[in-house]
Amino acid sequence: MQAWVGGERLHLGAEAEVISGSWYGRPAILKKRRQRGWRHPDLDKSLTSKRMTNEIKLTIWLAEKGAPVPAIWDVDLDEASIIMEKIDGRPLIEVLRSGSYDNNLLNKVGRAIRFFHRNAVNHGDLSTNNILITNEGEAILIDLGLATREYELEGLGIDLHVLHEILRASHPDIENAMDEVLEGYLGLDNELGEAPEAPGGQPPSAKDVLKRLEQIMKRVRYHGR
Repeated sequence: MQAWVGGERLHLGAEAEVISGSWYGRPAILKKRRQRGWRHPDLDKSLTSKRMTNEIKLTIWLAEKGAPVPAIWDVDLDEASIIMEKIDGRPLIEVLRSGSYDNNLLNKVGRAIRFFHRNAVNHGDLSTNNILITNEGEAILIDLGLATREYELEGLGIDLHVLHEILRASHPDIENAMDEVLEGYLGLDNELGEAPEAPGGQPPSAKDVLKRLEQIMKRVRYHGR
C-alpha cells in the first residue's frame, strides 16, 4: 500500500499549503511549508526547520498529555512537510456563522485553550480558523507554527486577547461570546485544580491569566482613544 495518497488542496497560504489525502489508508492532512522567495534560501531553510521542529515537538508533547490536537504521523524536514491526522469537522468561524451549534460550544473552546496554557504552551495564533469543531462538538486546536513555551502572564493574556478581538470583529451578533470562552477556561482549573509543573516551571493559574487579560483590554481601550 502506498503510504501517502494526495487529494484536494484545502488551503494555500503565505506560510503553508494544506492538502487532504490518506496515510496508509487513514484520512490525513499534508501540511507543506512554502519557500519565502524574499529570504536568502539558506536562511529560509533554517527558519522553516526551526519553526517546524518547534511545532512538531509541542504538538507531540501536548498529544501525550491528552491535549486537543491532531496526531502527527510523519515528518520530512528536508521537504518541510508534516502528515497528520485529519479531523472530521469545521473551523470555528464556519460553525459560528452557521448559527447551528451547541450552547456549550464556546465553553469547550475555552477549556481547550486552558489545556494548552496549563501545560505552558501559548498557541500564538488563536484565530477562529485555527480551532476546529469536530462532528461530535469538541474543540481541537490546530496550526501550532507560532506556539511557544510560555510562563509569563502577558503572553497567555495576549493569546486570549487575540481571540477576543476576532470574536468581537467577526461575530458581533453572538452575545457574550468571550464570556462563554472564559467560563470554560476558568472552569478547567476549578475542575482539575492547580496546573501541574511543566518543563521550565509553574504555569500561571487561570484566574491570574484572566486578570492580566483585563489589564491588556484596558490598555488597548486607553491607547485606542
